[in-house]
Amino acid sequence: MGVVRNLRQVSADDAGVDIAFRADVHAGLAQRQKAIPARWFYDATGSALFEDITALPEYYPTRSETDLLTRHAADIAAATGPDRAVVELGSGSSTKTPLLLDAIAPAAYVPVDISGDFLRDSALALAARFPAVPIYPVEADFTQRVELPREICPLPKLGFFPGSTIGNMVARTAIDLLRGWRATLGDGSLMLIGIDRIKDIGILETAYDDPAGVTAAFNLNLLERINRELGGDIAVENFSHRAVWDDVHARIEMHLVAACDMDFTIDGRAYHMAKGETIHSENSHKYGARDANLLLRAGGWTPVATWDDASPAFALILAEATEFRSAP
Repeated sequence: MGVVRNLRQVSADDAGVDIAFRADVHAGLAQRQKAIPARWFYDATGSALFEDITALPEYYPTRSETDLLTRHAADIAAATGPDRAVVELGSGSSTKTPLLLDAIAPAAYVPVDISGDFLRDSALALAARFPAVPIYPVEADFTQRVELPREICPLPKLGFFPGSTIGNMVARTAIDLLRGWRATLGDGSLMLIGIDRIKDIGILETAYDDPAGVTAAFNLNLLERINRELGGDIAVENFSHRAVWDDVHARIEMHLVAACDMDFTIDGRAYHMAKGETIHSENSHKYGARDANLLLRAGGWTPVATWDDASPAFALILAEATEFRSAP
């Protein structure tokens, strides 16, 4: 059956720029600690750079999660059952998706991603590999409300949220997202989610600051995107990439660091940064077993199975939509 149709749920202005991107950039640069949400990394260039990151020897999450999906395919299939509509949050290139689709015999596949070109290319590749599975690509920001294709509404659903992307969000945002998708996927739904564990700081920092500089290019591309799409004149060469472990919040933080005092404009609005000042561009939270389970429960999901990889520590957790109870 292949790709049925492309659904676009992104609002753009007259110049074709995502309205939310423009708003987030200006709001973030007006804050004392300048910050731009990590989801705006993923234009076509950023998405391609992230795929390069996943192939780096220092970047363990993709290898660990792929290994878990491969080794435990039969267990995952037994726990989820066949004929579910798989809804993948932040599908990207969908490189891990074939492992899941091969295992569980889905009734449909719905990739949701904010990078439209990347999404459509990935959907076409999957359609060639799984011609009997209807595929409904949805171009949307999965952190916001997403309307699912009407064709899959009657089907039981399996949310697929790989890559420990949940770690990019602070706890309150992660819980809001989990609650939102609990409502969207509905009663009887399941969620298979990748969770990165706390581990040696050296392993973590190298994974997010590789010697080849690919992660640095990925981070700096955010500034290039602002220049391209928002008419910015940021001197990107005057910024550097920094990745550090924040033990208080159990997360790797990525920043863009100003090498000198500078002024620049975006959409004609003036901004100033002092030497050493940073733009906080990403968090990557790491979770212990109890922390991850608590996060899922707070978001309306009850963990029912966990598959762990010990070296480096990473987990796949299967959770079910928690039935509402008026008492504990």
